[in-house]
Amino acid sequence: MKIGNMKESKFLKKEDFGTTGKNVVIERLTSEDVSMQDKPEEMKHIIYFQGMQKGLVLNWANIQLIASVTGSEETDDWIGKTVNAYEDPTIMFGGNLVGGIRVRAPMAPQAQSENPADGLNDDIPGFV
Repeated sequence: MKIGNMKESKFLKKEDFGTTGKNVVIERLTSEDVSMQDKPEEMKHIIYFQGMQKGLVLNWANIQLIASVTGSEETDDWIGKTVNAYEDPTIMFGGNLVGGIRVRAPMAPQAQSENPADGLNDDIPGFV
């Protein structure tokens, strides 16, 4: 088990997506207090995806990326749009390489082969 999976969070973590990522549909945006318990209030924008209970705390990079992917700087236009959320291991924080979540254009489903012979030998062990 990755140690990142051992830490509970009320928001999405990089481990929730992997480097391939997941296509997710934007459900809503909110503004919420993300401060630690007994710390001063810290309001951040949070985006929620359909079928996921936890939200993603938005940073400026992801806000700009979502605007680019959706073709709109108006957040109301983002609702119902699909993005691909993925783990980016190159994200730095406080001068340290920590990884994090980024968004990009949705990944296309695996293209179906147009060759009718493809898949005919799938049940033969060792056949490539």
